[in-house]
Amino acid sequence: MKKPVATRWPYPLPVKKGETVHWCSCGKSTNQPFCDGSHKGTDFQPEAFTAKKDCIVFFCGCKRSKKGMVCDGSHSKISE
Repeated sequence: MKKPVATRWPYPLPVKKGETVHWCSCGKSTNQPFCDGSHKGTDFQPEAFTAKKDCIVFFCGCKRSKKGMVCDGSHSKISE
């Protein structure tokens, strides 16, 4: 299954030290960039992230990042 593009831009979101979130890797979640279980029945699994400090994380929205859940600019290579 090809990953749907949730958005062509990253999601810059604040996370708190010790907070764990589950990033949607399939692109189907209605709670982007986080998992809502929509991957069930696919080969995709959410990716867990636990913040080591209070910070803003740029979560990948295009689902093409080579760094997994963190934006690496791959969205700039997606054609409209």
